Amino acid sequence: MLKFFLLFLLIQAGLFTAELVRPVQQHLVIPFTEGIAAISAWLVKLFDDSVFSQGIVIRDMESGFAVAIEAGCNGVEATIVLVAALLAFSAPWKHKLWGIVIGFLAIQGLNLLRIISLFYLGQWNKTAFEWAHLYIWQALIMLDVLIIFLIWLRYLPQRPATAGQPRAA
Repeated sequence: MLKFFLLFLLIQAGLFTAELVRPVQQHLVIPFTEGIAAISAWLVKLFDDSVFSQGIVIRDMESGFAVAIEAGCNGVEATIVLVAALLAFSAPWKHKLWGIVIGFLAIQGLNLLRIISLFYLGQWNKTAFEWAHLYIWQALIMLDVLIIFLIWLRYLPQRPATAGQPRAA
């Protein structure tokens, strides 16, 4: 368990450091965040024609309300935590890769719901928006990471018992 924890911290440190490097920001993180804004606006536009995105901003033309998807709101950090946990855990690489792909999709799916709900909540009530943005959704996104990791653990193949260790019943 200690080996997992230390490796988890080391991988997180490496991935978070890499995320902050200027070329990674310019060529990966910012374009990814702009893509999240465009997808969010596209989904909202299915029900509301007055919405558009420009860069990382989603704006309602009628009310003038806008949200910017900044660092920490694009799901990248949550994905880094999940990837670090999956890579640190002793499991076959095939299972790690499936966990990363499915986990990424689950985190981003919930993050799209988060962005859209905050977009509408902000138009309704700024105080509720701030509270949901800073507390409710932050906790829910990290809870999503934990649940994905626990589900992934559940579907890992059973390891054979080593000599001297009893098998689970």
